[in-house]
Amino acid sequence: MNDAHPTHDDRTSRLAELLKHPDDLDKLPSLKSEFTRKKAAVDSQLKIGLAEQLAITQHGMSSITDGHTTVQLIKEEMMKIDRLCREAQGMIKDFPEINSVSVMQRNFAAVESMKASVDMFAQRLGEMEDLLREDDGELETQPNLLAVHEGLTGLRDVRDRAMEQVRSSGVAEGESGGELMENLPLEGGATVREYFARLDDVVDWFDEHVGTACIGIINLVQTGNNGTVVRLGLVIEEEEKKDRQVKAIQEAQREFQDVASRFKSINVGTRELRGYKKKFLQAIEAAAQAQFEGVQQAFSEDPEKLEKSCRWFFNDLNTVKLGMVDLLPKKWKIFRTYTAIYHKLMHDFLVARLDSDETTPVQMLAILNWVPKYYTKMQRLGLQEPDLKPQVIDDREADLVREYRSLITKAVEEWMDRMAATDRRAFTLREEGSLDQDADGHLHTKTLGDMWTMLREQLGVAEASGRPDVVEGVVDAMLRALKLRQQMWEGLVDSEFRKIADAAAAAAAAVAAAATTTTTSTTTASNPSDIEGLSSYQDWLVAIANDQITNIDDQPDSNITSFLTRFKRAYEPLVTPSYPVTTAAQHDALTNGYIDLASHCMALFASLLFTTDFRQITRTFFVAPNWYNERTMQQVTTTFEDYLSGDNNITQVLHPSLRDILVEEMGDALLAAYLSSIRNKSVKFRRQDPYSQKIKDDVVTVFTFFAAHSSPDTFELVKDKWRVVNSFENLISAEKGQGVVEAFERMKRGYWDVQIGWVEAVLRARDDFDRGMLSGVKSAAAGMEVERGAETVMSKVK
Repeated sequence: MNDAHPTHDDRTSRLAELLKHPDDLDKLPSLKSEFTRKKAAVDSQLKIGLAEQLAITQHGMSSITDGHTTVQLIKEEMMKIDRLCREAQGMIKDFPEINSVSVMQRNFAAVESMKASVDMFAQRLGEMEDLLREDDGELETQPNLLAVHEGLTGLRDVRDRAMEQVRSSGVAEGESGGELMENLPLEGGATVREYFARLDDVVDWFDEHVGTACIGIINLVQTGNNGTVVRLGLVIEEEEKKDRQVKAIQEAQREFQDVASRFKSINVGTRELRGYKKKFLQAIEAAAQAQFEGVQQAFSEDPEKLEKSCRWFFNDLNTVKLGMVDLLPKKWKIFRTYTAIYHKLMHDFLVARLDSDETTPVQMLAILNWVPKYYTKMQRLGLQEPDLKPQVIDDREADLVREYRSLITKAVEEWMDRMAATDRRAFTLREEGSLDQDADGHLHTKTLGDMWTMLREQLGVAEASGRPDVVEGVVDAMLRALKLRQQMWEGLVDSEFRKIADAAAAAAAAVAAAATTTTTSTTTASNPSDIEGLSSYQDWLVAIANDQITNIDDQPDSNITSFLTRFKRAYEPLVTPSYPVTTAAQHDALTNGYIDLASHCMALFASLLFTTDFRQITRTFFVAPNWYNERTMQQVTTTFEDYLSGDNNITQVLHPSLRDILVEEMGDALLAAYLSSIRNKSVKFRRQDPYSQKIKDDVVTVFTFFAAHSSPDTFELVKDKWRVVNSFENLISAEKGQGVVEAFERMKRGYWDVQIGWVEAVLRARDDFDRGMLSGVKSAAAGMEVERGAETVMSKVK
């Protein structure tokens, strides 16, 4: 409304927009001319629209007036007719007597006709029986079908008129007169009702013939008995037409009772709807339903036989399309009728199977695979999927795919859960023989092979579906399960490591307490290396690490393919081309997870040595005079050598690919323990002590060992990490003041994750430490901006 009728403020603002400057006043004549022209155009359009609406309104009013006039004329004509009828009766002398005689004559003629029909009833009924008896021997052709139908139709009409007249005459005599008249004895002793009762038996006989033809109509067309089909169609069409007439008259009687009571011509008597067309459709459905019982039995025995057992379905529809359409009335649209009935039966059959609690996953899969085949076959018959309602399984494909897929994934999850429970129990108890060894003597968990066998089997079940979406969903679940298994192992080994570390700490505390006590005791303190379950835990670390490498260890030269590669090759042909691309990141993450878990197990193995075997040794690092006088680092490398090549040679049961990883982790653990030992009690670097030479000797000892027991590449990695010791030594030996700050800055640039707490511990170990030294380093740390990258070895140094 506001747009159509601008307010005063709107008009003012628009005028202000047009006349912003004094010079704009010169535009007034042109603006006035333009607005006048636009107003004239709008007025012209309004006049045209008003004229059109006025014309429409006048035409409508004229039509209403003409209608009223026509109705009034009809009323006047009806009044004239009624007046003429009344006048005619008055003009004819003795009209009541004439009318009475006329009625008597008509009634006499009707009675005479009825008597003749009743007299011939038994004879004609016998003729019909003879014709039906002839058709009994020729049910496939039934040559007398039309003749019998015509004859029985006439006899039924005679019976209906006679019974109506009997009841009408009985009603005239009293309420119970109709029943008395029906039981009135005729010539020969039979009552009226008994006289016509035989007709019902013959009609039933005829209906059996019609029903037989309806049920076997497909076979009739296939065997070339087209004449029988045509005769059957004519019979049903005639009955359908009469049923429509009866239905129309019955509806007219209900809606116009007063008029119907005055006109005998629309009185239908006692004739009822016979429903031959309805019975015909029911016969079609019953014949097809009987066929579906065989389909159900075959489907229950073998779901793969569903397509074969449904061949009759499409053969019937093809027979109807090619051979029956031209034989039956076109208005029946018999092919569409058959299609609707058959499709509904197929829908009901499939949905009933899906809803049944007894339906197995294999049967569910067979139905899923059948749906596209069904619509393809129907399309060949010229029937498109959108035209077939309802959808044959109610659009439940997606739900069924998820359900079938969930059955497989649930089985995978249950298997993995059972194996996980078995692994947890075996890992916790760590009993004798709880691990396996392969042909090369390498340790493995007992469930490794079983797990991949199970995955292959379940992948085979998914493959049997023939559906890439099912396979993809199952593979997704398997990849998730494998990732969860990695996490399970990591959690187990970490939890057990903490338990052993706590036990080792308690044992070390007991040893220290025993060493400092002044009283004699018969109790022997525990040695951290003698903790119960330590050796078996080390074996499990090796076995778990071996499992991870075996999962991904491809050896092309030896034609050895890893479990994961074989698994990938197995599912890739079964999925869509895009699936391996979309899951590449997930597959890589799983592969990296195996490497990380194996490395983590080796890291725990190496750390375990310093938690137990080297716990006391590392406490002597940097502590004078023992550190200067004893070859402490030599003791560590000697123990390392025992594990790598001595009596406790772990490499005999370790996968070859893990040996260098273990060596590298030993170097990392030793370096972290070495640098962390700065926090040992009584550590003090005096300017006059040869600490620089001692640190150099320790590093040389380490390099000598790793050069002899690792590959060149691994040795280079170890050397590169141990270069941090130079930065450590520089912090200790740098000149007080700016020299210390510069040493720290150089170290920070090379090792961004060095912790300021550790630097403080190093500085406090200098004999010339003061607060100014620490303040300078902290100020430098606060002012430095270093680029963060991958974690360095200093991230492990606390």
